Amino acid sequence: MFKSGFITVVGRPNVGKSTLINHLMGAKLSIVSNKPQTTRKNMNAIYTDDDAQIIFVDTPGIHKAKNKLGEYMVHVAKESLSQVDLVIFITTASGEIHPGDALILEELKGLKTPKFLLVNKIDEFTQDRVAKTLELYGKAAEFDEIIPISALKGKNTEDILALVKKYLPEGPMYYPEDMVADVHLRFMAAETIREKALKLLQQEIPHGIAVEITTMQEKENGNWYIEADIICEKDSHKGIIIGKGGQTLKKIGTWAREDMEVYLEGKVDLKTFVKVRKEWRDNQTLLKELGYKE
Repeated sequence: MFKSGFITVVGRPNVGKSTLINHLMGAKLSIVSNKPQTTRKNMNAIYTDDDAQIIFVDTPGIHKAKNKLGEYMVHVAKESLSQVDLVIFITTASGEIHPGDALILEELKGLKTPKFLLVNKIDEFTQDRVAKTLELYGKAAEFDEIIPISALKGKNTEDILALVKKYLPEGPMYYPEDMVADVHLRFMAAETIREKALKLLQQEIPHGIAVEITTMQEKENGNWYIEADIICEKDSHKGIIIGKGGQTLKKIGTWAREDMEVYLEGKVDLKTFVKVRKEWRDNQTLLKELGYKE
């Protein structure tokens, strides 16, 4: 009997949703950084083996929105809860119910969909704190499975796929068996550049940047030519992104190109530019142009 289904992975920003999906997939599909709100759109990661196809939906973190981009992200995350076969809720061992998690627990209470609770980053906390978190969250909502894990180190993650299969319905193969993600190459290229910028830039800037791929051409020899605009909200941010003598922008481009050449399987000629679009996160037209649309 072949099983298949869609699993949404939810949690507040920066609890390790993308890290877990990348680990279970055995490949880097979602961008990862130590900055909150890294993921901005749903992305399906597709795991297929002989007896099941599991489609993981990596959602933006559910948080209190401060602008139209934030509202879009929260809407996308909440919408995914009602359209899947299983929900994986990830939190960390805070020892108490985090205010951001209280919002998600409320959303989960009315769901009849099977639900897993994964308490992540257990290697960073004491056993007592982990145990207290498991107890508190286990009482706050009904979970079918509760697992303490370290997604980054792979601790207690070996049985997650088997447990997911246990709760999946019998179903078809929705995607070709060799397909691992349902995103376009342009999206992956833009996210790769944004990930490198997140790692290099100061804390207050990353939330105010987006990346738009303006040119993406595959050459006859299998190599690629790509032009990308890094969009920011302030002139002062533009200077920081470029850096002294253009060094920061150059490093963003170098790191991004190295990753792109792996999944594009060819040499990449990448040109990056920085453009200011004041308050773009509250500009509905610009948000749609950048792909943030319902």
